Amino acid sequence: MSKISIIGTGYVGLVTGACLSEFGHRVTCLDIDDKKISDLKKGIIPIYEPGLEDIVSNNYKAGRLNFTTDYKLAVDNAEVIFIAVGTPPQDDGSADLEYVLSAAESIAENMNDYKVIVDKSTVPVGTGRLVKNAVEKVLKKRNAHINFDVVSNPEFLREGAAVNDFMHPERIVIGSDSSKAEEAMRDVYKVLYLNNHPFVFTNLETAEIIKYAANAFLATKITFINEISRLCEVAGGDVQQVSKAMGLDKRIGKFFLHAGPGYGGSCFPKDTKALVHIGKQFGVDMSIVDSVIHSNHAQKLRMVDKIIAVMNSVEGKKITVLGLAFKPGTDDIREAPSITIIHELLKRGANITAYDPVAMDNAKKYVFSDVDINYAENEYEATNDTDAVVILTEWNQFRSLDLNSIKNRMKSHYFFDFRNIYDKESLETLGFVYDGVGKKSSI
Repeated sequence: MSKISIIGTGYVGLVTGACLSEFGHRVTCLDIDDKKISDLKKGIIPIYEPGLEDIVSNNYKAGRLNFTTDYKLAVDNAEVIFIAVGTPPQDDGSADLEYVLSAAESIAENMNDYKVIVDKSTVPVGTGRLVKNAVEKVLKKRNAHINFDVVSNPEFLREGAAVNDFMHPERIVIGSDSSKAEEAMRDVYKVLYLNNHPFVFTNLETAEIIKYAANAFLATKITFINEISRLCEVAGGDVQQVSKAMGLDKRIGKFFLHAGPGYGGSCFPKDTKALVHIGKQFGVDMSIVDSVIHSNHAQKLRMVDKIIAVMNSVEGKKITVLGLAFKPGTDDIREAPSITIIHELLKRGANITAYDPVAMDNAKKYVFSDVDINYAENEYEATNDTDAVVILTEWNQFRSLDLNSIKNRMKSHYFFDFRNIYDKESLETLGFVYDGVGKKSSI
């Protein structure tokens, strides 16, 4: 059993802390937000993540998981300290390391014996050395001669499946130059190590690059199939059949080959931009990733063009948007296609009614607080007297809609299936004017 502290109780920090306590470790989660810590002690979870609430509640009651705002307590109670704070993008695309370095300095101000300091946040190559320098600088000011090691341990958690991903990882990456720190990390992940989950032990820089490389590659796969979808529309192909055939090639694989309105979320947009910026810093042209960023934005705008082309005009028309989250299983709307598409439709005079099972509160608070959008109680109420339905998130409940009921509620019968969850011919037989992604276009 290890004594572990997690700095930051956001998405990565809370999942990491909760799951490590489930492994039997004693974990202290620290955050500078008093309300968040108070809520967590009451069992109020700040994010929507299936399975997380029970794990937090059970381990808090068992005494293995605790929450605090006290840095001294968190540092004293830990042998291994994870930094899991935000690294938001700056205007030039680079990752803002302010919170990471501030956490490192606070750890150094309170440490009195050997610690393993672990970068869990997604950080650019070279950050581990910056963290080490920041700690050394504070210790020098304190005239404290204390040994420590810095480790890079990037997360690979999918929102909506984070608990399962942590418990059953495809790989655990440990970047370190210290055998002592490596041994400490083996103990942290002992349950996974004994269960023969793949471990990759490497140096700091390699571990830092791995995370960005993985996310950029997945974003590239999504963008590639979206570009193929454009060709399918004008040439008479069907992108779903293209994807299926491509995915049967084991060298390619079937995942992340589903055409849609573009990728979003907290990782892909931020990490692709950061990787391009890192390349510039090192004099390396990341032209493929750069083109992915631009192509993905164009895909979102193209969805708006498709709607206008089919309807001729959206001015004064009521358009129902089903799905605001960037993907199902999460309330995360960061960089979601819905943001760009809704804003563009509003600019063109459309009236928007939206429904999402879990993401509407975040949409109201953080994205659409200054625009006029109607929010419905459910997917059926959202379609009352509407001219068009636009599916932007493939929640399961949207996959089996009562289409006859939907049709009877609508004023006009435009159906934009931008997640390709319905059959074009079946919808047209019911009397809908159907348009998807990567099928023979109505444009």
